[in-house]
Amino acid sequence: MSQTFRHPEILEIARREGKVTVEGLAAHFGVTLQTIRRDLTDLAEAGRLERVHGGAVLPSGTTNIGYEERRNLSADAKAAIARACAARVPNGISVFLNIGTSTEAVARELLQHEDLMVVTNNVNVATLLVANPDCTLILTGGQLRRADGGLVGALAAETIRQFKFDLAVIGCSALDRDGDMLDFDIQEVSVSQAILRQSRKTFLVADHVKFSRTAPARIASLADIDTLFTDRPLPPDLSRACREWQTEVIVASPVDTARLV
Repeated sequence: MSQTFRHPEILEIARREGKVTVEGLAAHFGVTLQTIRRDLTDLAEAGRLERVHGGAVLPSGTTNIGYEERRNLSADAKAAIARACAARVPNGISVFLNIGTSTEAVARELLQHEDLMVVTNNVNVATLLVANPDCTLILTGGQLRRADGGLVGALAAETIRQFKFDLAVIGCSALDRDGDMLDFDIQEVSVSQAILRQSRKTFLVADHVKFSRTAPARIASLADIDTLFTDRPLPPDLSRACREWQTEVIVASPVDTARLV
């Protein structure tokens, strides 16, 4: 198979898994390690991937990837995370769901919940939950971001400050090794920070790809989160930090039931 045919598949694997390794790709394509290293170098020089030790990851930067592409990225993992998260959401409470494909997945899992009040700045979440007649829906105001149906800005944050939520379920664009939650849009960051301040309990839903990405704006630390739902175990240092912060970590594999780490 020529590199012309390998490159698109390498990119697809990277989008699906968040990272590719030289050894894994060599075994997948039945070529030498040197051939894969050349492929990854070519893709890195073209700005399609970012080289790391032993492989490559999706490139970091100051802008996010497209929303439809994010919807398809780690779709099975997001569904498993959403099921585990929704199982911990009781009936009869107020919940905030913010912008993102992971929170959309949680919304799908809340369609059978009863007596919920859901406040959201995510038009897609509201559209999904219209199908639940036992759910009261409130959309924040704000500037509509057409790319993903998000409502951002001062008006969204002001609406949020009028509430005290029993629970917030939020997502983020990236998680770094220090346990900081990161995003690309400073307006969205200010809204997320308002959500954290106005919530009695906070769940973060973030698949493993978020640990191989970066973004320029800091939202908060995992120390400020009650429970993280993800699909793979955390790096040992971050796992220890979460225990010190008393941040619960739930790993929900697409093929296994959720387990406490």
